[in-house]
Amino acid sequence: MDIQFFKESPFTTIISFHKLIESFEEIAWSDVDYRSDYAKAILKQIESIPELRTGIQDYSVIKENEGLIKNILADLFPTALTHNEIKAVTIPFQNISFNYTERFKKILKNAGDEFYMEIRDFDDHQFYVNNCCLILAYYYNYNIDFNKPFFYDIPDEEGVEKHYRILYNADFMEITPTDSSVELTQQDIDQLIDNYNDIELWKSKFPPGSWILKGFGIVSLFDATTESAISTLKSNLLKPNTKSLDSDNILENIFRSIFKIPSLKVGFIIYNPEEEKFIRPIKFDKQITSFLLHTDQEVDCKNAFFGCSFENLLDKNEPFVISNVKKFIEESTNKHLGEHLLRQGIQSCVFAPVTKDGHLLGVIELVSENARDLNSVNATKLELVLPYLTDTIDRYNTDMQHQIEAIIQREYTTIHPSVYWKFRKESQNYFQNINHTKDYIFKEIVFKNVFPLYGQIDIKGSSEHRNETVKIDLKSQLSALLEIFDNQEANSNLVLLEQRKFELESLRSELDFPLKADTEQHIQRYIEEEIHPILKNTKSNPKSEKLEKLYFETLDEKTGMFYQERKKFDNAMSIINKRLATVLDKKQVEAQQIYPHYYERFKTDGVEHNLYIGASISPTKPFDIMYLHNLRLWQLQTLCEMELEHHQLKESLPYELDVTSLILVFSSPLSIRFRMDEKRFDVDGTYNARYEVVKKRIDKSHIKGTTERITEKEKITIVYSQNSEEAEYLKYIKYLQHKKILEPAIEQFEVEDLQGVSGLRAIRVKVINNTSNSAVKKITYQDLLDELN
Repeated sequence: MDIQFFKESPFTTIISFHKLIESFEEIAWSDVDYRSDYAKAILKQIESIPELRTGIQDYSVIKENEGLIKNILADLFPTALTHNEIKAVTIPFQNISFNYTERFKKILKNAGDEFYMEIRDFDDHQFYVNNCCLILAYYYNYNIDFNKPFFYDIPDEEGVEKHYRILYNADFMEITPTDSSVELTQQDIDQLIDNYNDIELWKSKFPPGSWILKGFGIVSLFDATTESAISTLKSNLLKPNTKSLDSDNILENIFRSIFKIPSLKVGFIIYNPEEEKFIRPIKFDKQITSFLLHTDQEVDCKNAFFGCSFENLLDKNEPFVISNVKKFIEESTNKHLGEHLLRQGIQSCVFAPVTKDGHLLGVIELVSENARDLNSVNATKLELVLPYLTDTIDRYNTDMQHQIEAIIQREYTTIHPSVYWKFRKESQNYFQNINHTKDYIFKEIVFKNVFPLYGQIDIKGSSEHRNETVKIDLKSQLSALLEIFDNQEANSNLVLLEQRKFELESLRSELDFPLKADTEQHIQRYIEEEIHPILKNTKSNPKSEKLEKLYFETLDEKTGMFYQERKKFDNAMSIINKRLATVLDKKQVEAQQIYPHYYERFKTDGVEHNLYIGASISPTKPFDIMYLHNLRLWQLQTLCEMELEHHQLKESLPYELDVTSLILVFSSPLSIRFRMDEKRFDVDGTYNARYEVVKKRIDKSHIKGTTERITEKEKITIVYSQNSEEAEYLKYIKYLQHKKILEPAIEQFEVEDLQGVSGLRAIRVKVINNTSNSAVKKITYQDLLDELN
């Protein structure tokens, strides 16, 4: 007997067989002797246990009189059906059950001693409200549909979870109010059915224990494992986040229930029609494995691995079934596939195509460690679940395409969120007109009267540093080769070796002079074509052989050359660019709160950014010149933060590099146009082109009348042309000096005339980069590499 109680109930439950006893009393007075005698015998036994009629609240009485109760219930539990029916006495919704049929007993025995039978997804709230609904239906005769499907989930002897639908029979129960019950009006009932979740309201209308539930019910179960598993599968697949399938191996357990195979495992691969490859799903990668791919990420469909075995699957979209892998190896020409499966412990398997509109989307893989577990007969069960898998995989492909498009937009185009609305509007115009106009001409995307802001933080002397690292690597490589040649044994190639040594020394001497444009390529080609063949074909002594081995181990895999110094430089450049771009992007999110504006940045030998702000970019929000001033101050502050970030990194870099910062002020509004051919925004019009000319040339310009660059390390240079701009930025500088971000000294000078541009002036001020201001924390080079990778 299984007895468990919920915490609270509107009922005081009394188990009673009084209705059956009354029917026995009628039979006892009937004319049918054998029925009458049987009824009299039962009634005589019942006399000594009056609780069977008056009601049982001490459930030990049931356990002590199991045999008699079984006889009382014999007409309802016929012996002939005991091995077929799954039935027991119960109280609806309560975990009280006894008098199980033999089949029910076997099911519970197979589930194990620790198994506790409870209704799936049924909590205290549902229990209380459902009991209240019983009262509304049976006492108040209110027509209320509250009986949703209930299930017991019970594992079998092999651990496969089976699902049983619950049906209740309440014909032998009576519901009566007590003195503490509340008489309900129609208004009360209306209020209740409109407030299912308000448990306190239900308890106020049906106080705990205020009603008596007397009698017994009968619960009948039927095996709905397949239907329930498919329903669960459908529910999980329809969830927007398919990662929910990962919890407790839901997907695998569902298929085990459907196929009744405890060792069954599930895999899946996506079909890529463009490349004719099977690939591992990105979204499912940590949840669903693939037994065909195993450790690979992808494989060609025409690969010999599949052989002719997959012809039906690929061409006819029919499942490929191997019921006995060992026999398949013996009889099939494609032994490689069978051995691949056998190495994974797979003895039987089904690979079923998932198709939509005749197109292959992927392959579902079912495998078992036992031969014959999976075969062509039970493979037909897949027809029950494939429609749901098809919709899910089709949705997965669509979602993936949307994500790819989003990545392309974010990483490879300049359609910033602030201007996306205009592209969307033009796209909507296209769809609205496509049915009316055969050739729709897309309008150009133009934003007029916007104010530009340009800034950059550049790596100082990057070209010179790069050339220097090239020289160091080339000299190291040439020196290593000369050392190998110096230790070569004298042989018939002596003259050739001497010539090559002379050429290597000449090349090394060339590197003492400024690097020419083709020097690196010339030396690389010479080493690969003239020197490496000699090393590979010349006998070496032990010392020379050791040097050769060390030399070839030192070569970079990608370039085939020494690359140590250049790698340090490249890593330093990448780290600086990534960290500075991260600061800029993070601050940009805040800047958009000032006023929505267009933003783009570029990584070159440093980080550049363009901002455009104006009413045409955000037409729904009133624009004021105050927003431009706020954004200019934000830009200056952000460059200060980027300078401080670089100062924090500097000591940890594998190659020490300095940076210079620059802001170009341009107060005249201009227009920007999206260039369809280049897929990017650019300034529009001849007059506006002056701004672009200044941007391209200003960072390499000098202070007028000197050879000194206008930019200097650890300083920010602000280039402008109007007195109002000078006054504005001196205010910003004074404010940041007050905040202890900029040093007190200010330099002001004229900028040399550029081609077609004159009259530019500049302010230069140093960023305070002491420890307290920059909040420097110790960062190792390994930390930087981890972030870079």
